[in-house]
Amino acid sequence: MRDGGPVDISGPPPFAPPVKRSVTIAGHQTAISLEPIFWDALRRAAAHDNVPINALIARIDVARLAVDPAPNLASAIRCWLFSQMQKNE
Repeated sequence: MRDGGPVDISGPPPFAPPVKRSVTIAGHQTAISLEPIFWDALRRAAAHDNVPINALIARIDVARLAVDPAPNLASAIRCWLFSQMQKNE
């Protein structure tokens, strides 16, 4: 819904296509596709926790594997980031 107010155009475009990046988790390489806003949020979360992005993704991966059925990693990352945003509200 548009209210006619100003539009925030700072930061990455909210509807940019996914960007695929390689990460190492538990000693093996995997590719993850996330939209730029999620990569940025993941970088900020890793910096906040003072850990490398790969370490944060590994933590999320362990948590996702504990769920049955386990979601794919990209979905788990998006859900984890959303839950962190809700905790910080």
